[in-house]
Amino acid sequence: MTLDIGLAEQDTLEQYLQHLLSGDRIGARRLIESLLSQGTTPCKLLSGLIWQTMELLRALYREDRITRGQFNMATLINRAITDQLGGMLARKPDNGRTVLVVCGDDEPEELGGQICADLFEAEGYRTRFLGGGVPNDEILKLIGELRPNLLIFFGTLPSGMPAVRQLIDYLRDVNSCPEMQIMCCGGIYKRAEGLAEEIGADLSAPDAATALVVARENPTRRATADQQTVGKSRRIRKAAALRRQPPQPLSPDHRPADSEAA
Repeated sequence: MTLDIGLAEQDTLEQYLQHLLSGDRIGARRLIESLLSQGTTPCKLLSGLIWQTMELLRALYREDRITRGQFNMATLINRAITDQLGGMLARKPDNGRTVLVVCGDDEPEELGGQICADLFEAEGYRTRFLGGGVPNDEILKLIGELRPNLLIFFGTLPSGMPAVRQLIDYLRDVNSCPEMQIMCCGGIYKRAEGLAEEIGADLSAPDAATALVVARENPTRRATADQQTVGKSRRIRKAAALRRQPPQPLSPDHRPADSEAA
């Protein structure tokens, strides 16, 4: 895996990863400080080194190549460094748009969601990061209060998809915030091509840096009716039931015009 962050190449990734897996907090911080002193921006570190390391750690753990202890130590150090880098980001003026970021309750998902929130906030968005493990009814309540322009679901695991499907389905059915766009972002949407469109999202992106570009270039894009497959079978059944209903007789007040003329 090669890092797309300028000065940091494959050897930097391997060096940083070793610090994380051994729990060497000081070594990891010194490496980050060295990269910053060489001119690598906090934004590039977050969207490059930190993001790719997060995905690599998830893959290594999923393949049983690292222990749970290593995974936890590495993820927590990554989270601490993400906090520090987030505070260093150069911030653009308020653009008048609000984004709400929601994610799964697994630690790497919260880290990815936090990076999304940090980068959007630096771009000028009024950002709210809800984190993971929040019930759908609470998410819906917050959507009603904030009326965000963009709702981002960050996800890396298939286990989180049913809840995302259910919430998008409900939002489409009730249409309570019609101006809000829905974006799906993260590893699961990169690995399963077309998944975001299948569950009715307006936008999708494989990572936070790309999410910024997609949001900026598509401020009004909406999923088509064909893309909104969530709840499609229910809508088909409802339409079929309506077709099966016998036609209702016209009331005297709604007679055809020619009958009135007669």
